Amino acid sequence: MKNQKLLFLIVLITSVHCSPQSNTKGESTPKKKASIVSEFMADSINIIAVGDIMMGTNYPDNSTLPPKDAFLLQPVQQYLQAGDIVFGNLEGPVLDSGGSPKACGDPTSCYVFRQPSYFVKELKDAGFSMFSIANNHVGDLGEQGRVHTAAILKQYNIRYAGQTNCPWDTLKIKGVLVGLTAFAPNKGCLNINDYKELEQVVKKLNTFCDIVIVSFHGGAEGQSHTRITRTHEQFLGQDRGDVYEFAHKAIDAGADIVLGHGPHITRAVDYYKGRFIAYSMGNFCTYDKFNINGISGMAPIFSLNISKKGEFLSGKVIPTKQFGRGGPVYDSSGSVIKELQKLTKEDIPEVQLIFNDNGDFSFHHPK
Repeated sequence: MKNQKLLFLIVLITSVHCSPQSNTKGESTPKKKASIVSEFMADSINIIAVGDIMMGTNYPDNSTLPPKDAFLLQPVQQYLQAGDIVFGNLEGPVLDSGGSPKACGDPTSCYVFRQPSYFVKELKDAGFSMFSIANNHVGDLGEQGRVHTAAILKQYNIRYAGQTNCPWDTLKIKGVLVGLTAFAPNKGCLNINDYKELEQVVKKLNTFCDIVIVSFHGGAEGQSHTRITRTHEQFLGQDRGDVYEFAHKAIDAGADIVLGHGPHITRAVDYYKGRFIAYSMGNFCTYDKFNINGISGMAPIFSLNISKKGEFLSGKVIPTKQFGRGGPVYDSSGSVIKELQKLTKEDIPEVQLIFNDNGDFSFHHPK
């Protein structure tokens, strides 16, 4: 254990990019919240954020894959491509065959995912530029799955973070350097319950990034766990973190946005120190292996306008829903907007979440 911690600290000190390529286009690296800003720097950055993505698995066979010409993201691609940065949680490894499947004692509560490589091109074409790979499925096929996932994301120049050997990644867009780190309660991932580690990573990113995004895969799963308890949540014998405390500590350490996923349902949103928190963004694009009935099938696409200093300026929710075997479509009923309003009022009563008819939202936080 001591050796593992030492290795992490070495990686923490020496790492900047998990991906070998930098999207800087010759720009120098700005310091956090620098007073001198390039005249070409945009006044704000638009960040699109969604939840869990697992577009089908070829393990143990191809019966749970969508047809190869079925581009599951096409119905919502226009909303994704509108963002400067597009973020999601990649739920499971990318590997065409092989790997060492994890042992599943109870197949009703344990699944093995193996997503084929061509999915990554579809994700890139849809607009995705950043992924969390800190979750309970990234290790489903052992080290071979982790290594190939990293390699294929690098091939398509998609940033990723959350493994102990890759604690963060960065992307420069419109002259703004955005850093991403991600946490989960699972082996090989940055630990959601280690607040010292959280503080170290966020503070390090703050030394050279303008905006810091912290992602987490935490909280109990399923339709009976829509509420934020503000305590450590247990699920299947595992401590999946106190997501409220984690998010607030992340912002206290210098994070600008906190994006949560893992419970496979939508949860409340929060506004703390001028920063945006999503506690769970639900099942966004999942196929066949996920329950998408009722509230499990609705999810937001968050469109967040963030200042160059990381402050939340405005937001919009594009409501989506999944039917049949899965894949997101626009939900004209706006079901997930109503769910967000209800849960935020119940769980975060100290902030008022205000929506208009178009899904635009803002927060009112009484002094």
